[in-house]
Amino acid sequence: MNQILSYVRRCVEDYDMIQAGDRVAVGVSGGKDSLVLLAALARLREFYPKPFTVEAITLDMGAAEGRTGMDFSSIAAYCEKIGVPFTLIPSEIHHVIFDIRKEKNPCSMCAKMRRGALHNALVERGIHKIALGHHFDDAVETFFLSLFYEGRISCFQPVTWLDRTGISQIRPLLYCGEGHIRNVAQREGLPVVFNPCPADGSTKRQEVKELIQTLGQQYPGLKSRVFGAMQRLPLPEWGPVEHRRMPPLEEVRGDSL
Repeated sequence: MNQILSYVRRCVEDYDMIQAGDRVAVGVSGGKDSLVLLAALARLREFYPKPFTVEAITLDMGAAEGRTGMDFSSIAAYCEKIGVPFTLIPSEIHHVIFDIRKEKNPCSMCAKMRRGALHNALVERGIHKIALGHHFDDAVETFFLSLFYEGRISCFQPVTWLDRTGISQIRPLLYCGEGHIRNVAQREGLPVVFNPCPADGSTKRQEVKELIQTLGQQYPGLKSRVFGAMQRLPLPEWGPVEHRRMPPLEEVRGDSL
């Protein structure tokens, strides 16, 4: 966990993600990424030179017909244990997408609806910053997805300002590899909740993930070089502040996993 915490702090400083007095909501889906992010930020707030507070917000997606919804009681208990306020937002997103609209390619619509519901919840609570669990592997996969399916050199940004809502999205896990995050979640005994989404594991992102793994066997360090190129080019808002840089490429944990 200490290594993850070190990378999170470095990423936060590289992209000036947190300012003094910030009230940072962590979007906790129940997966390993968002839970490791929550644990890291909860520890970082204890000694970071810019004081800030952390709270967890979980969007309950509901359940499609014939399926059981997710039980977030273990996450609520974990938040109480680490002294983080927890809010559960109910929704019927699964029902709308799979039962009413019967979407064949549901991921894009689901993402839009989740963002909208989360942002509305933040605005209602007067919160203007949300931390998302996108990590190193997510960034590289998104880069390839944009290239293959949209013909664009693009990726989400480390810090995204949403002027319509006044919300900033930050991604403090960008220097952390998925394999490292998975190992930390297991070692820490974090209460990961199974995702019952019918589309889980059968998406374009999963296809690209598997392709990158295959290419990585032939070209070791591929993901690290792509990530470094995104910073050096840089993609919009990807250039770190001048006196800082990402960890040396060989240090990014989980890159070969």
